[in-house]
Amino acid sequence: MTDQVRIFDTTLRDGEQAARINLNKGEKLQIARQLARLGVDVIEAGFPASSQGDFESVQAIAREFKGGPIIAGLARTKKEDIARAGEAVKDADRPRIHTFIATSPIHMEYKLKMTKEEVLSEVKEAVGFARTLVDDVEFSAEDASRSEIPFLIEVFKTAVEAGATTLNIPDTVGYAQPDEFYNFVFEIIKGVNPPANVIWSVHCHNDLGLAVANSLAAVRAGVRQVECTINGLGERAGNASMEEIVMAMNTRTDQYPAKAGLDTTKLYSTSKLVASLTGVVVQPNKAVVGQNAFAHEAGIHQHGMLCNRATYEIMTPETVGAPSSDLVLGKHSGRHAFKDRVESLGYALSKDDMEVAFKEFKDLCDKKKDVSDSDIEAMILDRVLSFIPERRYELKDYAVQVSTGSKPTASVTMTSGNVDYTEAAVGNGPVDAVYNAVKKILGFIPELKGFRIGATSERSDAMAETRIIINYKDIQAQGRGTSTDIVEASLRAYIDAANRLYAAAAAKEVKLNGHDAR
Repeated sequence: MTDQVRIFDTTLRDGEQAARINLNKGEKLQIARQLARLGVDVIEAGFPASSQGDFESVQAIAREFKGGPIIAGLARTKKEDIARAGEAVKDADRPRIHTFIATSPIHMEYKLKMTKEEVLSEVKEAVGFARTLVDDVEFSAEDASRSEIPFLIEVFKTAVEAGATTLNIPDTVGYAQPDEFYNFVFEIIKGVNPPANVIWSVHCHNDLGLAVANSLAAVRAGVRQVECTINGLGERAGNASMEEIVMAMNTRTDQYPAKAGLDTTKLYSTSKLVASLTGVVVQPNKAVVGQNAFAHEAGIHQHGMLCNRATYEIMTPETVGAPSSDLVLGKHSGRHAFKDRVESLGYALSKDDMEVAFKEFKDLCDKKKDVSDSDIEAMILDRVLSFIPERRYELKDYAVQVSTGSKPTASVTMTSGNVDYTEAAVGNGPVDAVYNAVKKILGFIPELKGFRIGATSERSDAMAETRIIINYKDIQAQGRGTSTDIVEASLRAYIDAANRLYAAAAAKEVKLNGHDAR
């Protein structure tokens, strides 16, 4: 049995299924590049049959890496799903099709409406067909932790006979308990007893807060692939957190017979990148990558740290790439220092994008004395990596008038092509006023589903970072905007969301009002 645990990252598939997360192809590529730098063994890039956008994202990621991680596409046991997944990953150096079907009594009766014999037949046909397309096929028994062990053993044996090279035991609804799951996994592995080249995998959800504990229990039972996500993103309460699993194995080598081969110094930057692109904030006390993970405020803790860091730190911030001090860049910083900082934050920019980023950085330095890492990240996401193939609108100018006793008024000018559009409006506040003006220019009224504004630092000259979600004709889009001015940050976020809405509508061949109607 190998002492290496494969890390199967499903941030781009299961992680993106979390509520209110919608990554486009450019954003997925940026995350995939960082996952490859981190050293993950498998990237589950998406579910190609679910949408044309997902297919294109998986295909782009499959074509991105030469000699890098395995690129997997998810598929139900339906032949059309498997064919679509095979087409999406075929250009990868190391393609994988990951197919699944439910095996628990409740799923078979109420969701699949299939008998055990029908499920076994489906597994045999699906895995066999997938194997004709790629050499690397993973099979998952959905809701395995609520399945009957004798039937599971029969299902996995069928999958192996049909050509599966990885067998996955999911705790799909986060039902399992660590001791129970250890015995469950151990009994299945023993009962199936597949050839040595078949790798056992586990995929745990966090509904009871035990995804990491269950995953680690499975490693002790013999599993050598763990499916997880950055920051624990995923359906409902999320998936097992990659950073916690990896650091638990690497820190407690006395307890775990294997460890992951990741570059752990890139965990923190990867976490920050995923949080920035998804808009899902990492809680301050999050293990390993949280803002307070290596912070010590209590006097007795500080005293211990001054005497010996090991008194209160079982791992150092340097181990996971977390900053031990806040080193800021300013207007006198050069290209080399700036490029090094950008890459340390987890961004892989092209030469042209790096030049644009450096110019924007210098412009920002003229507005504020010190520029923090968070300022740089916000600026890159908003001004450099728009991730939108075609931006229908650009902000040209705006003005807001606010005074005591009267409603704020705003004038906004946006450019589309070579044409300027200007509208004025009033609102309950300056942000509401500029949003009302934008709606007039658009020619339709999206529903605002989410609005969040925060500061990139605790300084009074911090960049404002706004994230919004809008919905129109059942199409949802999120937008982000940054500026040292709160109103401008909010305005940029709305325009960004509108551009993404147009892009999503075009992909679905849905006509919006506004320019489409002119």
